[in-house]
Amino acid sequence: MAIRESKRRNNDKYNAKCDRISARPMKPVGNAIRAAAKAAGQSVQAYVLQACTERMTREGQPLELPDERPDAE
Repeated sequence: MAIRESKRRNNDKYNAKCDRISARPMKPVGNAIRAAAKAAGQSVQAYVLQACTERMTREGQPLELPDERPDAE
């Protein structure tokens, strides 16, 4: 089943805003990360991004995101 053209456009628009960072841990490390994420009730992506954000803050380089809402001033 093909996806609707509007859905594809919206996906493309969202993906254009995203960056892709890849990690290839050894299987035991990957399994440990998956288990920790599950125990925390998070996806692996959410778990890893939270860990990165917390470390960046600890190291004095907090992650500061621009407010991208259309109604933001």
